[in-house]
Amino acid sequence: MGATEILLTDLAFPEGPRWRDDKLWFSDMHSQVVMTVDAIGHAETVVDVPNDPSGLGWLPDGRLLVVSMRDRKLMRLDADGLNTAADLSHIATYNCNDMVVDAKGRAYVGNFGSDMASGADMTPAAMAMVEPDGTVHTVAEELMFPNGAVITADGKTLVVGETFAARMTAFDIEDDGMLTNRRVWAELDGAVPDGCCLDEEGAIWVASPISSQVLRVLEGGQVTHRIEVETQAIACMLGGSDRRTLHILTAGTLIPEEAKQRRDGRIEVIQVEVPGAGLP
Repeated sequence: MGATEILLTDLAFPEGPRWRDDKLWFSDMHSQVVMTVDAIGHAETVVDVPNDPSGLGWLPDGRLLVVSMRDRKLMRLDADGLNTAADLSHIATYNCNDMVVDAKGRAYVGNFGSDMASGADMTPAAMAMVEPDGTVHTVAEELMFPNGAVITADGKTLVVGETFAARMTAFDIEDDGMLTNRRVWAELDGAVPDGCCLDEEGAIWVASPISSQVLRVLEGGQVTHRIEVETQAIACMLGGSDRRTLHILTAGTLIPEEAKQRRDGRIEVIQVEVPGAGLP
């Protein structure tokens, strides 16, 4: 495919992109803010999140949900400001991370498992599901760094990237929101899946930081398209008026202090053929 174009620059570490209300919503994780940017590059700050924002989603009534990483909480943006929707510290064994929220407002949240940046051994992690009333359940265990996730348009399947297992893992979503029938959706040799999004043909666009690519992957593992970026591809989201604009969030480093200093994070865009579908 062709080269990307630059939509927005001067970001520390953009993550968690979502398309809503004709704007791309995203977290600038190491600037501790949730932001939006429109199709012409006009950016606005939505809310400050002091403990590092990551995954985003919405309740059916339109209130924003934000993963607060370091205090392992799910936050909700109410009329009076940011409030705790759920404490996930009894499930998350280290920082919380990305999330997908279904049409009923159930939030599926992953976590790092352990503090590998400080030298800890990699520890399999559990995925939490938070109901709209704040009730928390463990819905999957033994995931190798559960990261970006999608839900199919029919609401019946969740696919999550296991970053350090180099695979996408699928589950059936039961009526009560619990996850069953775990299976490998795709193996991704040479890639480390991070943020992802789904298109109308059932393919998943997956960002892979270490290989500096975004891959379009079919169930079973066939890669139909590859988009190269100059630095590291952190996450991606299909948006625009026809959902055919692939927004790619990039940054030059995964190290928080370096990201704050360099501020080389940016949002890049490229047009694709198949529009977005499902959630987020």
